[in-house]
Amino acid sequence: MQTKQILQKLIDWQGQTYAAELGIDLTSAAHAEIGKWFLAAVLFGARISESIVKRTYRKFEQAGLLMPRQIVHAGWDRLVEVLDAGGYVRYDFKTADKLLEVMGNLVHNYGGDLNVLHDQSENYPDLTQRLQALGKGIGPTTTQIFLRELRGIWEKANPPVSQLALLCARHLRIVDEGDHPAEILTEHLQKFWKRYGNQSNGFPVFEAALLRVGKNYCRKSRCEECLLKEACVKEV
Repeated sequence: MQTKQILQKLIDWQGQTYAAELGIDLTSAAHAEIGKWFLAAVLFGARISESIVKRTYRKFEQAGLLMPRQIVHAGWDRLVEVLDAGGYVRYDFKTADKLLEVMGNLVHNYGGDLNVLHDQSENYPDLTQRLQALGKGIGPTTTQIFLRELRGIWEKANPPVSQLALLCARHLRIVDEGDHPAEILTEHLQKFWKRYGNQSNGFPVFEAALLRVGKNYCRKSRCEECLLKEACVKEV
């Protein structure tokens, strides 16, 4: 298959951001939508299955607990109840503590508006530092999950592409097997997308597609089930 055919097949198959899958519209840059995605990113940041995270987010949605002030006002017992309803049982107490601390600091320091946090950040390192300073539960993984889908929406959001996305990109020969800095590989993927991609989709869609395949197929060696196996270097 030619490069454009491989890319189109990838996007047609797995080209949906995690925010879009949850019905969150980040393209508007509205603080409410970004707030919803921040909650989802915090839930995704734990070592727990995607299906449980998505179900738990829906429980927060049904409970009307999506915004920082709503979460703070709900209190610990109510948060644990919602987390348990979604199946987030292993991390329920810890996550309730985390949400109260993080959302409380977000309200206190930035009026509950993540756009304010972004606007007050000087650059990408400062942005990540401010996010992680919201609470000890916000580490590099959660920050990367949150910021990758805000690439192109927030000026300062430009995290390195995840290793699982790079795994898929290597298998599809989009990047080589060399040991390059993450920033260089991210820049290479952005140039590749600019050259071959459908710009109406946006780079986060491409990145999400690479991540989904890398996580669910490449990492697990589910090559026979992969729709891109004909283009995969492992199958040559």
